[in-house]
Amino acid sequence: MHDYVIVGAGSAGCVLANRLSEDPSTRVLLLEAGGKDRSLKVKIPAAFPQQFHTKLDWDYATEPEPHVDGRELFVPRGKMLGGSSSMNAMLYVRGRPLDYDGWEAQGAPGWGYRDVLPYFIRSEDNVRGASEFHGAGGPLRVSEQRSPRPLNRRLLEASEAAGIPRIADYNGPEQDGVSMFQVTQRDGRRFSAADGYLRPAMTRPNLEVRTNVSVQGVELEAGRAVGVRIGRGRRGSELVRAGREVILAAGAIGSPQLLLLSGVGDAEELTEAGVTPRHQLPGVGRNLQDHPFVTVIWEVSGEDTLYGADKPGQLAEWLLRHSGKLTSTVAEVCAFTRTRGGLPAADIQFHMGAAYFEDHGAEEYDGHCMVIAPVLVSPKARGQVWLRSADPGDKPRLITNALSEHDDVESMIAGMALAREIAAQGPLSEIVVKELKPGETISGREELEADLRRRLMLIYHPVGTARMSDTHELAVVDSQLRVHGLKGLRVIDASVMPTIVGGNTNAPTIMIAERGADLIKGQA
Repeated sequence: MHDYVIVGAGSAGCVLANRLSEDPSTRVLLLEAGGKDRSLKVKIPAAFPQQFHTKLDWDYATEPEPHVDGRELFVPRGKMLGGSSSMNAMLYVRGRPLDYDGWEAQGAPGWGYRDVLPYFIRSEDNVRGASEFHGAGGPLRVSEQRSPRPLNRRLLEASEAAGIPRIADYNGPEQDGVSMFQVTQRDGRRFSAADGYLRPAMTRPNLEVRTNVSVQGVELEAGRAVGVRIGRGRRGSELVRAGREVILAAGAIGSPQLLLLSGVGDAEELTEAGVTPRHQLPGVGRNLQDHPFVTVIWEVSGEDTLYGADKPGQLAEWLLRHSGKLTSTVAEVCAFTRTRGGLPAADIQFHMGAAYFEDHGAEEYDGHCMVIAPVLVSPKARGQVWLRSADPGDKPRLITNALSEHDDVESMIAGMALAREIAAQGPLSEIVVKELKPGETISGREELEADLRRRLMLIYHPVGTARMSDTHELAVVDSQLRVHGLKGLRVIDASVMPTIVGGNTNAPTIMIAERGADLIKGQA
């Protein structure tokens, strides 16, 4: 029997497997539904959109969203070792100090900025070296971009001309400003949580990693989690026991789904789905949040963009030197800004790059382009994950209610207008050929809002569905990440975030797992 059974070898699961198996007397089992992460689509940074809708992707979609013209919104999630850290755009962003102080204020003591900063630092191997806010020598490599596009200089200068100041470190105490992204890469290759945390630990005799394992639910006996049931095909299921704890690290969609399949959730909803209620916890699956975004795209002239990155010569350069266009994260420039007065922090994060990026990379354009995409970093909209049926093989249902809140719409429209203002500045206006998205014929607030609702996407940051709090009525876990009312069961992944952080979510998820491991060991 293993001491700990961890479900999910994504960002959090890889961290937990490493940290918990540091003690040679502790036996750890890590279960992953997907397979290995050996594909070149994983290793080549710019190839991340080629993983979408493949066996490497859980390939979720929302229910028809009522506020974006009834469209289903695509939600990719990594299904392999490393999880979404093997699929994401590798952008290293922590969020703001006020994000974590807000968690603490909502009933999660020990999760304020002063508490979590040491875990960000511990996780980092930042090429800039150790400092008050950064770490060196940690498991996760954080690098400068290997072969950034020349167009980035124009994007930076035009942003400054539009009133967004240059900032040296958006992961420091002050976030507002424009700068180049730092990335989780090493020498032009993706550096995932599997690379940083799991592989160095896999030689330990007390850590077992199983891939292609379908977990069907948590086994509960007398109010305690004693293990998980895994599928055995036609032979039914097998109980894998945990001597100390079961830890769900399956992400903001997978973890609540497993809780619900186990009978943990709202009794009425469970009964409707054909699941016998075992433990009343109505917050399971609620509080879903994600960052919505929309693209503003221009054709440009005379610039070295990512156009042609799919040519054989670029692949050869990456294979031989790990340099060139294929090292790109597509979005290479980052800007945080406030679109109106009175906001406590930035409401918009711009992802900017020398590329055409629309419909999650599926739509192409024959020419050189640049994109400035406003992302809503503190959405007020809330959604839910719930069961389609009692069959563990059925994908759960989810909805984000994107653009259901007035302030969210106003911020996004202002972000689109500011993107146009940036493009109108001299460093960019002199190379712009024409606006492609929304298009030069789209003007005025009503037309921009219609375009926003027609084209809005999610940027792959689902969180919040197993909310952490000692006091909130819909909390799923307490500040120790233990499931309320049950023994031997924790959730440790992005689903525990009470509110979404103001930026990309991978670094915060790794931080949560770093601190979660210390909580388990009594060392926080």
